[in-house]
Amino acid sequence: MRPLRLDMAGFTVFREETTVDFTDADFFALVGPTGSGKSTVLDAICFALYGQVPRWASSRGIVNALAPSATEARVRLVFESAGARYVATRVVRRDGKGRVSTGGAGLQLMPRGFDPAKLDAGLTPEDLGEVLAGTPGEMDAAVLEAVGLPYEQFTSCVVLPQGQFADFLHAKPAARQEILVNLLGLHVYEAIQKKASARAMQADAQLAAVDQLLDDLSDADDESLDAAAARVTAMRELATAVEADVPALREAEQGADSAAAALKELGGEIDALAAIRPPADHAAVAEAVATARAAAADAAAAVAVAEEREEKVRGQLAGAPDVAALRLLLEAHAEHDKLTGQVRTLAEAVKAAKKEHGVAAKALDKASADATLAGERLEEARRAYQDAQAADRAAALRVHLVAGEPCPVCAQKVTAVPDVAAPAVAAAEAAGKVARKEADAATQLVAERDKALRELDRVLERARAQHDQLTARLAELAERLTDSPGPATLGRELEARAALQGRLDDAAGAVRAAREAQRRAQTGADAADERLRAAWRRFDKARDAVGRLGPPTADRDDLVAAWTTLAEWAAAQAAERSGQRADAVTRLEAARAAVKDIQERLAALFTSAELPVPDSGLDGAGASRAVAVAVARAEGAHQRIVERRDQAERLREQRVTHERDGNVAKTLAGHLRANNFERWLLEEALDLLVDGASRILRELSAGQYELVHDKGEFYVVDHHDAGLRRGVRTLSGGETFQASLALALALSEQLAGLSTTSASLESIVLDEGFGTLDAATLDTVAATLEGLAARGDRMVGVVTHVPSLAERVPVRFEVRKDARTARVERAGL
Repeated sequence: MRPLRLDMAGFTVFREETTVDFTDADFFALVGPTGSGKSTVLDAICFALYGQVPRWASSRGIVNALAPSATEARVRLVFESAGARYVATRVVRRDGKGRVSTGGAGLQLMPRGFDPAKLDAGLTPEDLGEVLAGTPGEMDAAVLEAVGLPYEQFTSCVVLPQGQFADFLHAKPAARQEILVNLLGLHVYEAIQKKASARAMQADAQLAAVDQLLDDLSDADDESLDAAAARVTAMRELATAVEADVPALREAEQGADSAAAALKELGGEIDALAAIRPPADHAAVAEAVATARAAAADAAAAVAVAEEREEKVRGQLAGAPDVAALRLLLEAHAEHDKLTGQVRTLAEAVKAAKKEHGVAAKALDKASADATLAGERLEEARRAYQDAQAADRAAALRVHLVAGEPCPVCAQKVTAVPDVAAPAVAAAEAAGKVARKEADAATQLVAERDKALRELDRVLERARAQHDQLTARLAELAERLTDSPGPATLGRELEARAALQGRLDDAAGAVRAAREAQRRAQTGADAADERLRAAWRRFDKARDAVGRLGPPTADRDDLVAAWTTLAEWAAAQAAERSGQRADAVTRLEAARAAVKDIQERLAALFTSAELPVPDSGLDGAGASRAVAVAVARAEGAHQRIVERRDQAERLREQRVTHERDGNVAKTLAGHLRANNFERWLLEEALDLLVDGASRILRELSAGQYELVHDKGEFYVVDHHDAGLRRGVRTLSGGETFQASLALALALSEQLAGLSTTSASLESIVLDEGFGTLDAATLDTVAATLEGLAARGDRMVGVVTHVPSLAERVPVRFEVRKDARTARVERAGL
């Protein structure tokens, strides 16, 4: 696994969005002050892949992922593994109640050649490639498939965090063996062993199935084959013999069929001729038709007489005066008389209205004069009231006047105080109220009489207008009635016209009755004709039934004669054919006897061939069909035996193959079952690992130490102490770091070349531990790391506070932290 790009937002100290681009950083260092967030970069890589971080307390878990007061933390890692590129994403959210949970997790296989720099272009999730995992639960299996290492082994071989640098060195043999199995893909041999065992079991099952099939084919032997061939020969001989007799049988069958058909046809003709009998009512039908047609002719003549009488009365009515004109003249006389009376009545009403109008006009004039007098009295009362008010105000002012003093109103010196009579304001006010009441009453009376006079004007005007209209209408009626003969004459003319109309109505009724009688008579004639046509249809049907026998021609004008002629002819023909029946019966019996003889001969052939006589009988077609079926069955049985013998031969060949494959699979499974091969591979891999680690450790310790193993346990040989072998747990801190570093570098350098799975160690990142080394050892460590990175097939990263080591690393990521967030800036090449 090789990281290419890391994006963080809201993750622990990286509150703001931060990107670390590892694309071309083959050898890099994360540097910065203590607590700035260097190790957090490695935490983000582990968290994106596995959802956990080594240095987080398990009790708090993912709560540590959120920056203080942040509600969401997002980490995205683009990495390369075994030539494929992936993007892993994890999101942690805090809800309104303070609970923290994983809000999303996913792993996608990116398109081949995808440039991680394009992630800044705002791509959608669909643009990032195929989704391998979409939930936290799916991530574990998907990441293990992509990276090739579970979390514990990843933090022991790829990202070595603080405090766990020596985990692989101090691991138990079983745990260390499991790591090597994953790195080298040795579990494939266990899979091979299981598959070989499965194939062996499959081969045994197939072998048993083949044996069962062979047992079922035990009857396909030479004796059965010979018997089937003999049966085919016998059936073919039978077919030849049967086919030799079939033409004669078919000829005899045809003769019998012809004789039977002739006898049947003769019987049918006799029956058809015997069925020719005249109906009992054919004479009555002909007589009824003649009677109905005569009645229809009489009814038609009666209709013509009635229509002629009606037409004559209609002509007389057409020459009489118009009824509507006579009635209009009578109505005009009646209206003239009525209007004459109305005009006299209206003239009297106009005269009375004029008289009433004069009285009302005089009353209005008198009321108007009284109102004028009342108004004058009201005005006098108003002036008296004003004078009384003035006198009253003077009296009120007099009490303030003093002789020789200025007047409070005009400021003139008062020479003498005048005497003022007692005020009469109340009396003047009472008189004014009386005058006002009288004036209001007079005004009201004038208004009422004026209203009454106007109403009389309208009534008089309407009466005059109505009188003028009635007079004009009377003039019109008088002019219209100038030539009128008078109401009495008009009445007589109307009575004469009504009498003619009555005669016309009677004539029309007679026409309708005659036409109804004609309709009934014609209906009867039509029904009689239909009965006659039905009788002729029965005759034609009876004649058509014997038409092939040449019946005599029928007289279409006489139904009775036609039936008589046909019946006499049918009786003569039936008697003639009855005499021919005996000869036809004799010919049929002779033909059937010939058919029976041939069928008995064919039945003997079937019996001698050990075949049952067909249930359908031995007619010409049945015999050929039965023998053809027998031949086909015999040939089919013979062919099935041949096929079963071929099938048995193929099964015996398959049995040999299954037996050979089963033995090979069992042998392979037996070799791999004890894990000897896998154990040998592990021992070889561990030897290579220890040899590489010893070489690096000798360089780091200036030749003092080398690493060895015995039964999976690691030991250090101290050449400065007479080659003393010491357990790795007895080493000091500096010595442990050197041994662990040597082992880690050997894992990256040696075993990666042996790995056959995606768990290739394409990168190694070391988190601290360099501060315990002296200058010489540090220089050796730096040179070792430089050499490892210079090969170009491994990414090497370190987290360090040692300036001398950081200065030798070509790419440095400087981590800085302010009061709000941490930041990562790239320095160096």
